[in-house]
Amino acid sequence: MSLNSTPVSERIHIGFFGRRNAGKSSVVNAVTNQQVSVVSDVKGTTTDPVTKTMELLPMGPVVIIDTPGFDDEGALGEQRVKRTKQTLNRTDVAVLVVDATVGKTAADNELIEIFKSKQIPFVIAYNKSDATVKTYGDGISVSALNNTNINLLKETIARLGKSDGASRPICSDLVNTGDTAVLVVPIDSAAPKGRLILPQQQTIRDLLDAGASALVVRDTELKDLLGGLVNPPSLVITDSQVFGKVKDIVPDNIRLTSFSILMARSKGFLETAVKGAAAIETLSDGDKVLISEGCTHHRQCDDIGTVKIPRWLKNYTQKDIIIETSSGKGFPEDLSPYSLIIHCGGCMLNEREVQYRRKFAEDSGVPFTNYGIAIAYMQGILKRTLSVFPDLQDLI
Repeated sequence: MSLNSTPVSERIHIGFFGRRNAGKSSVVNAVTNQQVSVVSDVKGTTTDPVTKTMELLPMGPVVIIDTPGFDDEGALGEQRVKRTKQTLNRTDVAVLVVDATVGKTAADNELIEIFKSKQIPFVIAYNKSDATVKTYGDGISVSALNNTNINLLKETIARLGKSDGASRPICSDLVNTGDTAVLVVPIDSAAPKGRLILPQQQTIRDLLDAGASALVVRDTELKDLLGGLVNPPSLVITDSQVFGKVKDIVPDNIRLTSFSILMARSKGFLETAVKGAAAIETLSDGDKVLISEGCTHHRQCDDIGTVKIPRWLKNYTQKDIIIETSSGKGFPEDLSPYSLIIHCGGCMLNEREVQYRRKFAEDSGVPFTNYGIAIAYMQGILKRTLSVFPDLQDLI
């Protein structure tokens, strides 16, 4: 990924929903001015969610999602509807495309209720308005065929997609102009070849935006680097998987945290993760723990999610724990079998999906924590890693 590219997780996700043959794909193509989706008169042409990352004026970087018809039928149709419902978990703004020649149906009203229950801002686009002269008090008359009111629809989407407040920083509020932060990046068999992972890139940029300096070093050279600095760094940020080594190198008077912990704060679930870590103490033989990652990648021999954390967890608890994993957009629909969920920092997921998973776990009564918090807890340094956050002192 280019350092100049906006990550998918940081883009507004715009989902287009509706019945089969309402013209969702035609509206998507009209809004984007591209052939994003295949258009056909045959019902059910869109069989899986189609995503497209792009720049969409006046919004900027977005992810466009075209979904299968919500009224699809049969066993295969049920699976398509299921995929559409899953798409809603990461949708920031929804566009309900209604066939103006038919009007709203039960399927459309069901979608509206889902939007409201999930608190997703939405607009109704009455498509095929070239065939009717109706106006609507609850939506916009559009014609994908004639490009009628498409700009108005885009402006409405942009207004709905505006954030109510400033996005959470990664670490820029933890340093001052002129400070130096040391970033510890282990380079082992699990590290991607020739690049830094997204949280490391984002952290470097956030530090630069704050007017601070970022020194990037491997864990194997960390001790020599710290010893050679005239002034100690204001902050050390490390990959969580080398906490055990780094905590013994970094003096206690230097603040220490991890990329994963910073990402949990940026995505808005750090407090939940801190509280959830306590469940590690209550795990018993036979308990199931879900370890979930938002990305998909080739598993290495010492993978953090499938190998290292399960090993540390079993060594710490000395219990016969059952480990299950999920990755990418896959997340269990039933969390009742689990006694604990350990999630990654969520850098590849947008905030809405991360918050959906957090709330789903909360509603299911399952403790929810993340990689960095869980590792710091098992290393006995959770209090130290949280001391960098003044607003979390009550939890320490």
